[in-house]
Amino acid sequence: MSASSVVLLPYAPSSVAVARQRLCSDLQERGVYETAIEDAVLVVSELLSNALRHAHPLPSGQIRVSWRWTEEHVEVAVSDGGAATEPRAGRPTLSSLGGRGLGIVEYLASTWGVRHEGDITTVWAVVTAVDTVGNGHVSAPEPALRECG
Repeated sequence: MSASSVVLLPYAPSSVAVARQRLCSDLQERGVYETAIEDAVLVVSELLSNALRHAHPLPSGQIRVSWRWTEEHVEVAVSDGGAATEPRAGRPTLSSLGGRGLGIVEYLASTWGVRHEGDITTVWAVVTAVDTVGNGHVSAPEPALRECG
């Protein structure tokens, strides 16, 4: 089974909370593991925050957030109008105030990358949506207990 959603949001910091809430609610409705939801929400938050900080809006003046869920993973993506630099994970010092966003994405996601389509840049990441225990077997999903928001 597979499902996907696309949300066009204003190019504004308030869109980060809206995207997190919509993603969380959608994944909870689909019965995705709570830890996978938390990871996907954090990843989309980092990608969207980076786009708002470093990139331009889409030609429409908005930013696009999308996600696709399968039984095994959640792929999240943020599309913007591009930037002067290529998104990459930084290695900030302990005293640095920023620069950890894509490092967090790199840690939580099984893979991530950047696609360019004309003037549109999409940064995407894949988060595992199965709960594996140390022996490699898939365990039963835990219920989503938290409210999104």
